[in-house]
Amino acid sequence: MNSPLSSSTSPCNSKILKLASRPTSFRLSLLCNTITAQYTGRNSLSLKLRASNNANEVDSQTAKDDQAAETSNQVSSSSSSAPPALDRDLKKVVQKTAATFAPRASTATRNPAVPGTTLYTVFEVQGYVSMVLGGALSFNLIFPSNDPDIWRLMGMWSIWMFTIPSLRARDCSKNEKEALNYLFLLIPLLNVLIPFFLKSFSFVWSADTIAFFGMYAWKLGWLQKTE
Repeated sequence: MNSPLSSSTSPCNSKILKLASRPTSFRLSLLCNTITAQYTGRNSLSLKLRASNNANEVDSQTAKDDQAAETSNQVSSSSSSAPPALDRDLKKVVQKTAATFAPRASTATRNPAVPGTTLYTVFEVQGYVSMVLGGALSFNLIFPSNDPDIWRLMGMWSIWMFTIPSLRARDCSKNEKEALNYLFLLIPLLNVLIPFFLKSFSFVWSADTIAFFGMYAWKLGWLQKTE
């Protein structure tokens, strides 16, 4: 009875003994290889996830940079277009105001005071002579008096009352007409505001003269020609 059992279990026992008799290092190497394979798989998966996340971050950052660049371009273009638009609107307002209140040409047809004619020269000489006479009156050189009088007051306002209307009566260029339109509005502001700080006829006339030639230098490009 015992011999069949022993003979039937002997092959199993021999396999167990063989497995048990294998070196411990072999079993450890199998275990290490299994763990390494699992770890390597996890690392490759995490690297793939990190790479995809980095790619998404780069794409989102690139989109943000493109949007910021487009916004800055729009802001710069709008800011660059703002000064010309403001200048154009200011020119329209000044031209309309000067055309409404400033003296107009004597005829409704084409202005006869064209360059080279006698009338053109008369208006030009009249304008600058009135400026010089106004300066002499404001400096109290003609009809001198110790008190403010009508002569000194006329001298202070001579550029606005005589010089600018005489020069505007000519058939002048577009830039010169713009300069005279600006001066027609600027000089009254100077003549009204300056006496609040300094009551001097000669100083007001001097400020008007500086504004006159400064406006001509800006509109006619005198400074650009001298450079």
